[in-house]
Amino acid sequence: MLLYGYFRSSAAYRVRIALNLKGLAYDQTFVHLAKLEQLAESFAAINPQKLLPVLKTDSGQLLTQSLAIIEYLEETHPQPALLPRDPLERARVRALALAVACEIHPINNPRVLRYLTGKLGVSEAQRDDWYRHWVEEGLQAVEQMLVASPQTGRFCHGDTPTLADLCLVPQVANGRRFKADLSGCPTVVRIDAECQKVKAFADAAPANQPDAE
Repeated sequence: MLLYGYFRSSAAYRVRIALNLKGLAYDQTFVHLAKLEQLAESFAAINPQKLLPVLKTDSGQLLTQSLAIIEYLEETHPQPALLPRDPLERARVRALALAVACEIHPINNPRVLRYLTGKLGVSEAQRDDWYRHWVEEGLQAVEQMLVASPQTGRFCHGDTPTLADLCLVPQVANGRRFKADLSGCPTVVRIDAECQKVKAFADAAPANQPDAE
């Protein structure tokens, strides 16, 4: 398999963790988001959305959208499982994952930040305030979801990593990069620390990627 990614892409980070947890071998090719390589016609031919990640399967199929890719990996390589068997528990894990992937991440995506500073003329300081606001508000909501449930364990759901952790860890990393205040999210911080003890998470971290700057 071949993963198109970028070391700072939180969506690609999610997929790297999933591949590592499942022990799947993959190569990487890098698309430098800061240099806008994703806007090149050659990459648009691979993904018309001009977004990362893209996974090229062993059969040559191109898959887009990180959560769709992870669900594909879950269905084709079910062990270790990233989703519980019980339907209600699966719904809880998906809700936690989507709270990050659909509510926090999209409005802080690089193309949104570029629009703020470019088209709208927002200063870099205001852009960073925007980023921190939505990360802090979003993670505080996730914190409450975690605290409210007895199903929260060492990780977001129980004592083994799930799809929820795959989404949470990259968002925490990006939040810290923008100096978001995570003091109101002690459970989130604790779970992130637990995840960092797992080799699959550590190996997927941005600093450990070949294209890291």
